[in-house]
Amino acid sequence: MSSSTIRRTLDEFEDRIWIRKDSYQYTATPLGEVIASGMVDLIERVETERKLRDVWHWLPDVVSEYPLETWAAMTVTVADPDAPYRPVNRFESLLEGTDELRFVRPEIALMEPCFDVLWHQVDAGVDVVLVGRPHSHTYFLSTYPERSGEMMQRDNFTVLEHDDLPSHGISVLDERVAISCYERDSGTVQALIDTDAAAVREWAQSVFETYTAEAQPVDPQ
Repeated sequence: MSSSTIRRTLDEFEDRIWIRKDSYQYTATPLGEVIASGMVDLIERVETERKLRDVWHWLPDVVSEYPLETWAAMTVTVADPDAPYRPVNRFESLLEGTDELRFVRPEIALMEPCFDVLWHQVDAGVDVVLVGRPHSHTYFLSTYPERSGEMMQRDNFTVLEHDDLPSHGISVLDERVAISCYERDSGTVQALIDTDAAAVREWAQSVFETYTAEAQPVDPQ
């Protein structure tokens, strides 16, 4: 900014008693500190809104009930034409670092690119429970019969099926929750929202337990 703009701004702040001249510099008054704090809160709200704006329609309704602090703690990864696999890559990085995976609606579009990582994690003893649609399990058993069949023989790998799952995926990876947002028309993963907020994890664990109780085990034959 030009020096004249800075001078006009400082004069206005002084008139409002937000700042005072202190030797060669300006310091905030108690009133100015209140205003500054309010501006910081406003900026955080705007930045959070900007982060969630394009994915809000994919999020579960329960998210809207959380306080701003919970929203601000979310990491939002969105696909774009130049990086369509950005959400998938984010999920893969979370999968690589987890010791436990609980997943409701693991779509093919998300899990197939991560299949090698999933295989290595199961082989390493990571405890995995998947609650998916019958079509998804059929696809993996027919496309990757050897690895899929071997994984299903492991005690630490459980596959369940459910006919009426939510429109988004919900996964719990240790202390972190990831919500995968699918575009129905293209069948692609458009966004991944992940967070370690305790309230979101409690909700995700409750959803997982509900669907697990209603699901049926998959027969590999």
